[in-house]
Amino acid sequence: MSGPIGLHGGGEYLDGDEPFLDALIAAARGAATARLNGDDPATAPLRIVILPTAAARGRPDKAAAMGIAALTARMEGLGLVPFRIDVASVVDTASASDVANVELLAAADLIHLPGGDPDLIPAILAGTPALAAIRAAGRRGAVIAGASAGGMALAEWSWTPKGGVRGLGLVAGLALVPHYDDIRRTSWQEALDRLAPGGIGYLGLDERTGALSDGTAVGGRRWRVSGPGAAYWFARGALEPTIARHGETIEIPD
Repeated sequence: MSGPIGLHGGGEYLDGDEPFLDALIAAARGAATARLNGDDPATAPLRIVILPTAAARGRPDKAAAMGIAALTARMEGLGLVPFRIDVASVVDTASASDVANVELLAAADLIHLPGGDPDLIPAILAGTPALAAIRAAGRRGAVIAGASAGGMALAEWSWTPKGGVRGLGLVAGLALVPHYDDIRRTSWQEALDRLAPGGIGYLGLDERTGALSDGTAVGGRRWRVSGPGAAYWFARGALEPTIARHGETIEIPD
């Protein structure tokens, strides 16, 4: 993956999440410039696609509608026009092969995966044309971002109520702990040490707080934090985290 990756602690699209949404939009404008071969993205719509796969058991339409409302408000508030926001309604393996969904994902400047159930995205997307389109968009420079279960699935390893599962692997070397709570941190670490393969650390993120990679760290990625909370990086077996807050960065090896 050559484009930026965004990971978020949950509470996406709610009041207070504006700093991270703005960071995603700024990065997406860079992706749009690259897609347009250096032309000003104001000459063509910025393309945002919401992928509510993690909400497939509940209300994917509601998750998508919240995303459309929040991102539209930020784009209009920042005076960034034109833009378009589409929904790739990938809710099962059949829709993960749907040509319209695949084309939306492949052409996006920003693909955003809101939260839901952590087992669904790896189960539905693995090995599908939709995932191939996401990877192709990322190689072109598009921003791929996930919140809560959406972010968990982008990592190398995730976990579900039934145990650990391999994620999509767009981010190597970590598992994401959204809705971070330091009181329960030790139990999460013990669970990951038991379920995850060797070498995996974990990144805790507070709600309405995200980390966006710029891909410039040697042997890994540098992540810039945006939002009212903090990011907590625990290398495998570490007892104390590296902590970064709004505007600060953390380097995490692959």
